Amino acid sequence: MPDISLTIVVVLCLASLAAGWIDAVVGGGGLLLLPAMLLGLPGGTPAAYALGTNKAVAIVGTTGAAVTYARKAPVDVRLAVRIGLAALAGSTAGAFVAAGLSTDVLKPVVMVVLLGVGTFVMLRPAFGTAPSAEPVSARRVLAAIGLAGLGIGFYDGLIGPGTGTFLVLALTALLHFDLVTASATAKIVNCCTNAGALATFAWKGTVYWQLAALMAVFNLVGGTVGARTALKKGSGFVRVVLLTVVFALVANLAYQQWIA
Repeated sequence: MPDISLTIVVVLCLASLAAGWIDAVVGGGGLLLLPAMLLGLPGGTPAAYALGTNKAVAIVGTTGAAVTYARKAPVDVRLAVRIGLAALAGSTAGAFVAAGLSTDVLKPVVMVVLLGVGTFVMLRPAFGTAPSAEPVSARRVLAAIGLAGLGIGFYDGLIGPGTGTFLVLALTALLHFDLVTASATAKIVNCCTNAGALATFAWKGTVYWQLAALMAVFNLVGGTVGARTALKKGSGFVRVVLLTVVFALVANLAYQQWIA
């Protein structure tokens, strides 16, 4: 456990609670939790400890949300796991590439893509409001495994922020899911990628387990409540949160790129 004040611990726990709720509804909880970790840990702490502890916290909330969704939403768990395994492979490859590549080059590209996505969702009010009545073809399933799995998994290992949001959008577009089902499926995929990342950080010894255990309790509560909120409020509510997170992500990346 790092030497931090009780006040900072309380702030980190509250951030973990809020991040769990956001992540369960539409992804993007890391936008709140990771910066809080980086600011809250003592000065001079290597970033790897913030990343590792963040993953140890996030996997608990993500798992709680995934279980809640799986019990009440029409989730194809086998399909989600197949995409998740592809995402695990993609994130591993992305992490290797990230070691020798400046991600600052890619951030403007990601911002443009997100702005395009946000504009598309705003101009298409019916996007993700209801699942398609047509059966999903094998071609679309393979596309989802390739894009939502390998592609977004690679992005997660390379850069990371907004991975859950990208998953929700890709699953909705490719598999014609409604936003609630897409969020539920994305949580199972996130469990796979988080497990792989956590294993790597644990192997390197860059996880503050005591702090992570305390924060994980709050993240689990936030994730479970967030999943129930999404199930109760429906796709229209998820759409509003989705747009909020997309534009928050753009602002966050722009700040990192040109101001910080």
